[in-house]
Amino acid sequence: MAKIKEFDTSVIPYFIKFSQKHYWVDYDEETDTLYISFRKPQCADDSIMENDIIYHHDGDQLVGVTVLHAKTLEKSVTSAK
Repeated sequence: MAKIKEFDTSVIPYFIKFSQKHYWVDYDEETDTLYISFRKPQCADDSIMENDIIYHHDGDQLVGVTVLHAKTLEKSVTSAK
């Protein structure tokens, strides 16, 4: 596992905006998929896909997000700035 040499502090406001106190983030480099869980286990009963983002719900509560092609999305967000 590579050591992180610098941390982009511009992401901090996004983390603070989450209404959950705890969340888990996993990245699968082989599939270029980012998983964000707001509770463990998620136990989602419904999922909605919009573009390359899948929102996982348990009733009305958002319990996780899956981002497909995360590196591609990162590049498009960076180039839009």
